[in-house]
Amino acid sequence: MQTILITGGAGFIGANFIPYFLENNKEIKVVNLDLLTYAGDSTNLLEIEKNARYTFIEGDICDRNLVEELFKKHNFGGVIHFAAESHVDNSITNPDAFVKTNIFGTFNLLDVAKNFWMESPNVYKKGFINCRFHHISTDEVYGTLGETGLFTEETPYAPNSPYSASKASSDFMVRSYFHTYGLNVVTTNCSNNYGPKQHDEKLIPTIIRKATLGENIPIYGDGKNIRDWLFVRDHCTGIELVYKKGKLGETYNIGGKNERDNLYIANKICAILDVIHPKEKSYTDQISFVKDRPGHDFRYAIDASKIENELGWQANESFETGIQKTIEWYLKKYK
Repeated sequence: MQTILITGGAGFIGANFIPYFLENNKEIKVVNLDLLTYAGDSTNLLEIEKNARYTFIEGDICDRNLVEELFKKHNFGGVIHFAAESHVDNSITNPDAFVKTNIFGTFNLLDVAKNFWMESPNVYKKGFINCRFHHISTDEVYGTLGETGLFTEETPYAPNSPYSASKASSDFMVRSYFHTYGLNVVTTNCSNNYGPKQHDEKLIPTIIRKATLGENIPIYGDGKNIRDWLFVRDHCTGIELVYKKGKLGETYNIGGKNERDNLYIANKICAILDVIHPKEKSYTDQISFVKDRPGHDFRYAIDASKIENELGWQANESFETGIQKTIEWYLKKYK
């Protein structure tokens, strides 16, 4: 039975992906390496903690000795790399953590995988020829869009925050290991995810939490910043598809085709709460505007036609269906 390494699997997307992947791939074991920083939560994976094909290791992807020991012990046949510092606000106040984890951590994993799987550039060791390294990235590496246009896989990189710059650097590191060494890599760049298990600090959980607590719902600037929203389960299906069938060395953009501005999202969540969790006044009365953050990108939107046309992927959830499921999940969490 093959074993793969998943990094950062206790975080939002990883904690949705691992149970989905284990259910879909009965012939694969998963080792989850996660440092359990503020963004990782082991309770996100209670549903699989007794699964015989799942092993959790608390540790740092920057710890070279640990990563090498895990490769030797488990003989990994693949890596799906989620682990990253990912909150833009935190990258503004503490950029060094983002450089360390996102750049050096990714290099560390790449280099250990290359040395474990390969004899020399473009020459795999016997039994390791199909081993693959899948790097999970973000659309923020492309910078910002105006009112029109979409990010494609050919869009030049133009990161505008320490977070997106660190992710861009990690993408280039992955690219270099393909072109220099022939390492079997694929990269996916996703739009904004939402859904169950997301950290409380993120926009949608914050809106739901503040609303139910009766507090002001903070919206940056005028609330007109636009994101392309992708339901996390749809992202998981895309990741699995690229890991299994993506073309060697290629990048695939995964987006939900659900462009919404922040003010629309706040109003939509409030409107749903007014129906399913009503109180005396509308939740919209709690919406407030706060000073915009530095370097706040205006708009992100992804053209996902490559993964749709080449691999047959489709997003199943519209924003309106996905946000309903998300709100219901958080109401159970916060009650």
